[in-house]
Amino acid sequence: MPQDPAIDPRPASAGAEIGMLRLRTLVRLRWLAIVGQAGAVLGVHFALGFPLPLGPCLAAIAFSACLNIFLTIRWRKSVRLHERHAGLLLVYDVAQLAVLLFLTGGLENPFSFLFLVPVTISATSLPNRWTLWLGLLTFACASFLAFRHFPLPWLPGERLELPGVYIGGMWTAIMCGVVFSAIYARRIADEARQMSAALSATELVLAREQRLSALDGMAAAAAHELGTPLATIALVAKELKREMPPDAPHTEDIDLLISQTARCREILARLANREAQTDEMYQRTAILAMIEDLVAPLRGSDAVIAVTSSADLDDKALGSEPVFRRNPAITYGLGNLLENAVDFAAARVEVDARWTPNQVSITVRDDGPGFHENIFDRLGDPFVTTRPGYGEETGEAGQHEGMGHEGMGLGFFIAKTLLERSGATVSLANRPSPEHGAVVQVVWPRSLVDLGRA
Repeated sequence: MPQDPAIDPRPASAGAEIGMLRLRTLVRLRWLAIVGQAGAVLGVHFALGFPLPLGPCLAAIAFSACLNIFLTIRWRKSVRLHERHAGLLLVYDVAQLAVLLFLTGGLENPFSFLFLVPVTISATSLPNRWTLWLGLLTFACASFLAFRHFPLPWLPGERLELPGVYIGGMWTAIMCGVVFSAIYARRIADEARQMSAALSATELVLAREQRLSALDGMAAAAAHELGTPLATIALVAKELKREMPPDAPHTEDIDLLISQTARCREILARLANREAQTDEMYQRTAILAMIEDLVAPLRGSDAVIAVTSSADLDDKALGSEPVFRRNPAITYGLGNLLENAVDFAAARVEVDARWTPNQVSITVRDDGPGFHENIFDRLGDPFVTTRPGYGEETGEAGQHEGMGHEGMGLGFFIAKTLLERSGATVSLANRPSPEHGAVVQVVWPRSLVDLGRA
């Protein structure tokens, strides 16, 4: 579909800055870590009675507390950190955790799984390069702690020796956890950002359609406001003409002014009359009239557009033709589906409107290449397109395959979202072989959209 230049919610690429952490977020997470670390160290030493280097452990924890206090005093907690500053703070968290683990048993310490936390935070909020560097730092720290560390705190006079196979398993588990959690968190965060951007574009499109629908009310308001000054102009012009002699040089100009004023009043009268009939004539439209309004601008294309309906069956059991309230969401959604069908059709597009006592459906069929089988699961997602000029060059998803049109992959998503908000169910399919082409069906409960049944 044609792209509005004001709507460009492009998803971030892998190497781009995708978000900035608030200082408050990292400070609060570090306070939570400080409380947990202090509780674990003091509990092991005093509650369980396991000897450990208490002084160095508390010193490492106190250093983190001092850092938090310094950050809170130096900057407002609501400030958003540059990726470099946020990355360095996460590097510190990995290093501080490595120091504590070094003092308390290395990878033998069950809390070594906490290496996953800084890497996961980076994966959700920082560019890939910082996540990669944090992953490599975690790899280096875990590898060092597998061989060099203080003994694991245990009963006085005893030493717990865990087999090397177990230590190797812990190292493998931590590395696998870091990689899996980073990839999983990055994918979820990217999808959430893309969905948020696409929904923002949907809201902008809907707002634009609603502004267009409001023009009728604005015209009526203009008719009301301009009626009095136009009447004054007409009155003054007639008085001037009455006072002027018949052969005066400006008589024709006065007549022209009076006639044009009368014409303006007639136009404003029609606008005011349209507003008076808005509820009955403008805000209501029969389904076939709505479809014809959407199809009319597309009839000049190379594809033939054929419209069929239940009215062709002459079946009284189906009831009267449904009457819709004019809805910008429905108009835009159906219009986008029709434009796509015309774009990709080889020669013919079929629009079939059907209704029963319980539901109303509109089916759009074309004879183009149809939907690619490999991307059916992604149809309706934002930024899914095979049209060149935007998105991935692999051309993995879109409504139709390889037709040489430019697009962002938002048109169908916006159309589907708006139609579903109106209460419709949108289903997609390809024509059965040997036919080819795409089939899009939109179904509403009749009681939801038909003003005669609502």
